[in-house]
Amino acid sequence: MWSLAQDAAAQPVAGTASWVSTLVPFVLMFAVLYFLLIRPQQKRQKQRNAMLNALKKGDKVVTIGGLHGKIVEITDDTVVLLVNDATKMTFDRSAVNNVVNAESK
Repeated sequence: MWSLAQDAAAQPVAGTASWVSTLVPFVLMFAVLYFLLIRPQQKRQKQRNAMLNALKKGDKVVTIGGLHGKIVEITDDTVVLLVNDATKMTFDRSAVNNVVNAESK
């Protein structure tokens, strides 16, 4: 009778330890994925949004398609680029890939 009481008392502890040991690898996998994939992507997205918000007239930019031009007009969602000192082209602001150099005034 005494051994049945000991087995009953030990049973939930063994079940809890098994449950925790199963959960630990999943927590570790999520932590690794967060620090290797999710966090760097969020950081790059913040930098891109900061770059897009800092665009101004006179900046020389490259679009996602590889077109080089100078910003002549800018609104909240569009950018007009001057290409080859003759052609004006309108793009979405999100189509700007990077700023080559900013014109200093």
